[in-house]
Amino acid sequence: MKDKKLEANLSMVASRVMAGLNMNGLKYLLPLWLGALTGVTIRCVFAAVAFWVTGCFIKEAAVTKKQRLMLFCLGAFGLYGFMFCYLLGISKTTPVSSAIFNSMQPIWVFLISVFFLHEKATVMKIIGIALGFGGAMLCILTQGSDDLAHDAFTGNLLCMISSFVFAIYLIVSKKLLEKVGVVTMMKYIFGGAAVSGIIVSSVMGWDAPMFTDAWRGEWHWTAWAVLAFVLIFPTYLSYFLVPIGLKYLKTTVVSIYSYLILVVTTVVSLALRQDRFSWTQAVAIAMICISVYFVEVAEGNSKRPNTPLQPQS
Repeated sequence: MKDKKLEANLSMVASRVMAGLNMNGLKYLLPLWLGALTGVTIRCVFAAVAFWVTGCFIKEAAVTKKQRLMLFCLGAFGLYGFMFCYLLGISKTTPVSSAIFNSMQPIWVFLISVFFLHEKATVMKIIGIALGFGGAMLCILTQGSDDLAHDAFTGNLLCMISSFVFAIYLIVSKKLLEKVGVVTMMKYIFGGAAVSGIIVSSVMGWDAPMFTDAWRGEWHWTAWAVLAFVLIFPTYLSYFLVPIGLKYLKTTVVSIYSYLILVVTTVVSLALRQDRFSWTQAVAIAMICISVYFVEVAEGNSKRPNTPLQPQS
């Protein structure tokens, strides 16, 4: 079991590092080379095909029609909803700001656990949640729009919504993973997300200048290299590794690994000059980090011997 937990933790480290680099890659692509909604569809379709091909080589236990439907719906609404808000948000704000809201996932997991899974809301958890939302509001209300973020307020709001949707996705995925294999789970989830993406893009219109230029014989090789990286690593490999973490770790532990995204994105963004780090971002990061510490300490106290166990998230 220790080996499995080590494998799960290493999977989450690799997955979250790739996810951090994903924000920088997407910021480069959106909206200059790809429209946000078209980008979501391309990612979902690519991953769906990749996981279905992978499924041909990996044998897993059969799933029922009900399980297939649940996985498909989780992808069509949960995963697609997350990517929809996430890519639309990052196209309007900066990578560091989007990573700040992504790091709120542990807070959302605890809130969902309190309201829907009957977990006890202690004073320390309430303080932690208040600090987290305070940090989020500080970032939303103080960041102005500029050449790096043409609509920061809307972008930040969408990124915060996306982190909430992904927290729901993690909790539901954890439940489903108890009965289905990793590859089976991902191929049906991304299949549902791909269907949603194709429908939405067909209605809203396709926006892919890099594909249009390539059709005319103008190949922007840097953009294509970045897109290939985003599709192979943060989309396929990263999402392949997350269920491995979920299988052997608590949902809260998995969500806390989102802080690696914040670290990687911040360092790379400053190195590539995709962001200008401000004191308000620093304070927001500190408030959210402290808030998760408060919530984690509170949960640790509630799990001590002689204390009634609360339902796991």
